[in-house]
Amino acid sequence: EKKSLNLKSYINQLVRSKIFYMSNFTISPSPHVHGGDSIEKNMYGVLIALVPTFIFSVVFFGLGAILVTLTSVVACLVFEYVIQKYLMKQRPTIWDGSAIITGVLLAFNLPSSLPLWIVVIGALVAIGIGKMSFGGLGNNIFNPALVGRVFLLISFPVQMTSWPVPNGFATADAITGATPLALVKEAVKNGQAVGDILSSGGVSTGNLILGNIGGSLGEVAAIGLLLGFAYMLIRKIISWHIPVAIFATVIVFSGILNLADPAQFAGPVFHLFTGGLMLGAIFMATDYVTSPMTHKGMLIYGVGIGLLTVIIRVFGAYPEGMSFAILIMNGFTPLINRYCKPKRFA
Repeated sequence: EKKSLNLKSYINQLVRSKIFYMSNFTISPSPHVHGGDSIEKNMYGVLIALVPTFIFSVVFFGLGAILVTLTSVVACLVFEYVIQKYLMKQRPTIWDGSAIITGVLLAFNLPSSLPLWIVVIGALVAIGIGKMSFGGLGNNIFNPALVGRVFLLISFPVQMTSWPVPNGFATADAITGATPLALVKEAVKNGQAVGDILSSGGVSTGNLILGNIGGSLGEVAAIGLLLGFAYMLIRKIISWHIPVAIFATVIVFSGILNLADPAQFAGPVFHLFTGGLMLGAIFMATDYVTSPMTHKGMLIYGVGIGLLTVIIRVFGAYPEGMSFAILIMNGFTPLINRYCKPKRFA
């Protein structure tokens, strides 16, 4: 009986000490250690990375760049607020930064001379169809800005392919009426050598890097896009896997074609610095929601985008293929995630 009482007292002491010990902890679902990241922090970090490109677009396209970007951003915010509040009956989350990024990226895929009412339609499609119809942020299958851009390209092909001449500080040697990609496409169609048409059109590596070319707002100034890329890598907002996989694939594939027939196929440098390749690879293909989760999956995803981009540019009907390539690989992302599962523990 004495041993029984001692054992009971010992058990009570253990229970009391366990309760006291557990009271120092907060029981909650994982993760238990917070890294300090948030949706708002990452989204506004991407916006900061887009500032250099926006500055270059204003320098080269002036007031048109400001009006198109401002209209796109405001329209995206309004449409997301209205859909969340009145159709989905949810608390609006327009200030998390995602709608602003969609508006900026959509604007960067448009010419500065595009009528503003068309910009508003593009914003409605991007937010209403590309994002909110799937349930909002985190649920969309395709990149919303690219959904809006491709819709406008198909619906308003004339307005979407009318490229203004860069103005301001870059009026000399500007390409009028066509982007470098369109010039190459036309040269090949007419049986001209690619090098001849590029030299006669004033397309040099320096012009491509600094932005002295015709095109959409985000096509100009590769240097601005690379500055944003470096900023996001340093802040660990994105990883290097997708952009580098796209760049490497484009260099290798276009380089092989150029070696096979230099007169018909442009070289790797031209493909890297023209069109929306850098904008898409750095800011759109790396979208958290629509890209694979594992590093292996990201590399496969990037290689697919690079291959499709060059194939569409060289053999397709459109001069540019980046938007279509990203949307196609967005559709493959669930399959890639299924194949590239991380190793399970235990």
